[in-house]
Amino acid sequence: TGETETGKSGHEERQTESIPWDAMEDFNYLLNNYFTLDLSTTVGPDLLNLDSLMGEDLSIQEEEGPDILIYHTHSQETFIDSVEGDESTTIVGVGDYLTRILEERYGYEVIHNRSVYDMVDGVLDRSKAYELAAVDVEEILAENPSIQVVIDLHRDGVEGYKFVTEIDGKPTAKIMFYNGLSQDANGAPVTYLPNPYISENLAFSFQLQMKAAQYYPGLTRNIYLQSLRYNLHFRPRSLLIESGTQLNTVEEEYNAMEPLADILNQVLRGQ
Repeated sequence: TGETETGKSGHEERQTESIPWDAMEDFNYLLNNYFTLDLSTTVGPDLLNLDSLMGEDLSIQEEEGPDILIYHTHSQETFIDSVEGDESTTIVGVGDYLTRILEERYGYEVIHNRSVYDMVDGVLDRSKAYELAAVDVEEILAENPSIQVVIDLHRDGVEGYKFVTEIDGKPTAKIMFYNGLSQDANGAPVTYLPNPYISENLAFSFQLQMKAAQYYPGLTRNIYLQSLRYNLHFRPRSLLIESGTQLNTVEEEYNAMEPLADILNQVLRGQ
């Protein structure tokens, strides 16, 4: 892990937006303004409260070896102007760019696992993608115990929608943090999908959401809460990120990685 370098694109030179911290003490305000709750699950103030979300120290320790793992459960995800056969125009190429920024601008050591989990015998098949990815993620983490952050980078698929904003004069895909709560709509635990890191992962998503709201307003959609687990149980600081949709351009996707890397760096370095 190296030292932070904050160039002109860094947050220190940005105008910051104010955050309504007092209003967020109210559970319903917090839930309705910053989260989208899937019908498959429910959540209460025991898990979703400002003190626990902001009180978690998510800064990482300086250790020898890789700090961050980036992978793609759905590596075949593409965009409106992706070029068939050109991996740089897929979500994997977007992951390459995020890796480069984190390494070159912010000094992290990153493993970018570019393996494919959603093609079976040459045919797109996502039915076992999370199971297949889990095997590799576990293996990579066992071989690299220094890894403290795990990012599964996706693009969303929403019929007829693209999500784009403008940041620093550039068209930028909006990103969404996606959390599995391992809890059904009645509040019962999904016992076959245990996750000891639900609160840490929620705090990680939320602290990133707050950095985005302060420094890059409009960058993020509400944090999505779902009932399952999505391989977010291997480490605290696990993220599932949806960047744009199938209707965003490759340029918009690449542009989103710069503010994303900045807010990641801020939270991971305790800034």
